[in-house]
Amino acid sequence: MITIRYCLAGGMGALVTLLAALEATVGTGLSAWVVGLACGVLVNAAVARGLVASGASTLGSADLVTLSRATLACAVAAMVADSFSHQSSGPTLVSLAVIALLLDAVDGRIARRSGTCSAFGARFDGEADAFLILVLSVYVAPSIGTWVLAIGAARYVFGMAGWGLPWLCGQLPPRYWRKVVAAVQGVVLTWAAAGIAPGGVVALGLAVALALLTESFGRDVLWLWSHRHAEREETVTLTGATIPVPWPTP
Repeated sequence: MITIRYCLAGGMGALVTLLAALEATVGTGLSAWVVGLACGVLVNAAVARGLVASGASTLGSADLVTLSRATLACAVAAMVADSFSHQSSGPTLVSLAVIALLLDAVDGRIARRSGTCSAFGARFDGEADAFLILVLSVYVAPSIGTWVLAIGAARYVFGMAGWGLPWLCGQLPPRYWRKVVAAVQGVVLTWAAAGIAPGGVVALGLAVALALLTESFGRDVLWLWSHRHAEREETVTLTGATIPVPWPTP
């Protein structure tokens, strides 16, 4: 395991190297640097805050893989931002996204095999997925339609809705289908970004992906609504003290 300071500094160093390589090879401009570095700072701040909240002082090997995915997503975001002012290099953007998707299949296995699964790791993994999906949807939307942004915005709209509807912040039970649907969004959006299929076929594929995402979020919302009056934690008495036992993390 590596201390937080070193791994986050390493992540930023890797991002700077990536951005410099993109500038040298595909000619990205200032907007790529601004957006890429801003995303990197936000990722680092979120990781540091999450680790402090979880009481951890180090990142495990699986978390480092997830951090690499997040760094790649920041580089993709940089290229997307640059695409609005310069002609983007689609193959390079797609290549970075593919690597990030492949690593998504790695971090979970590492965590399970090393016995380092944690609530923080699961949350970090999900947020890395959501960020890449958001960035890819922004890239694809101009050519397909603004409705594609609904794919990238779904996770964040769900989170913000919890500010006004506290029952949406309840702890969801584990569900493998949720992970499958998230993976489908990333794969379909990357395929769409590659531009290797006719526009109508791409739109249909994205519509199916959005339908799956709607079903998954809808099922979670219905579950949370049906359990909105349930007790969110059980208690056990130990040596005269009452200790909260939270529901399992998703």
